[in-house]
Amino acid sequence: MHTRVFGRHKATIRSISGVYSKEFGENQELAKVHQMIQSFEQREGRRPRMMVAKIGQDGHDRGAKVVATAFADLGFDVDIGALFQTPGEVAKQAVENDAHVIGMSTKDLGLQTLLPELVKELKNLDREDIMVVVGGVIPAQDYDYLYKHGASAIFGPGTVIPIAAQKVIEELDRRHA
Repeated sequence: MHTRVFGRHKATIRSISGVYSKEFGENQELAKVHQMIQSFEQREGRRPRMMVAKIGQDGHDRGAKVVATAFADLGFDVDIGALFQTPGEVAKQAVENDAHVIGMSTKDLGLQTLLPELVKELKNLDREDIMVVVGGVIPAQDYDYLYKHGASAIFGPGTVIPIAAQKVIEELDRRHA
């Protein structure tokens, strides 16, 4: 009898495009996001770049994929990190991809540990300019802690994506002014 050994499963991370904008349709909030991205691109020479990262042991990635797809449809350049990354791996990938912002998500209770670790890793790479936003089902009582430890914005369930995109761009504009 032969014993077979298999390595850890690595899911292929993909996003799709055109779905969010098509479903959302044209409206004032969408038009505002497009204008803000255009202004950012004119000033910075490129569109805002976001890395969407699932950090820790949480394998639930549907929400992160929806957010990544929506932000890409709105005009952001978006990279999606692999599942189960460490804060160090996320920071390194964000730096290599020259991201302006990391959108981090984790469904487990690790945010209070993982966010400060990510911010520390960015500091170690001399890239404290990379903004970190947090999304997911996050208890309201954790918000103050997360803001104090490096979150520039927190987006929970029910967040209207174009409004979230506006907040991200406004903060990027403030930092790059």
